[in-house]
Amino acid sequence: MTTTASTTTAPTTAAPAADARVLGLAHYAARGVLEHVLARHGITFQQQIVLRAAITADAPQTPDDLVTQVRGSLKADPADIRATLDELLAKQLLVADGAHVHPTDAGRELTASAGAETAPISARIWGGIPAEDLAAAGRVLALVTERANAELEALT
Repeated sequence: MTTTASTTTAPTTAAPAADARVLGLAHYAARGVLEHVLARHGITFQQQIVLRAAITADAPQTPDDLVTQVRGSLKADPADIRATLDELLAKQLLVADGAHVHPTDAGRELTASAGAETAPISARIWGGIPAEDLAAAGRVLALVTERANAELEALT
């Protein structure tokens, strides 16, 4: 009796070329995960961005400083960012101190807790991607960001 070895290959799927749609799908998938976690902590995505900006600032921030910084990141309406800042003050996650706002201990704890909860999820999402692929993606995304920011500035 003669047997022949059969070879089977797994179907291959070509990776999609990076474009605005692929970038958007990745962003919204990752943001959906983060928003799910943040909801359990009683804050929104934009609240987390403003709070993190206050926590990571090198120097005390005025409300205008935070609005400018967050607007540069989210491209959101300044009035919406100011409303978010007011929400964080009302929740006592930020506190006004003269002309500046500072994160409270509760704000720092909430950010640390949400970060600890998302860390293993992020590790599963990003884990196993080769370093050279991450470096290439980082270069492409930095260039896309730079170009998009320039186009947005030209529009305004």
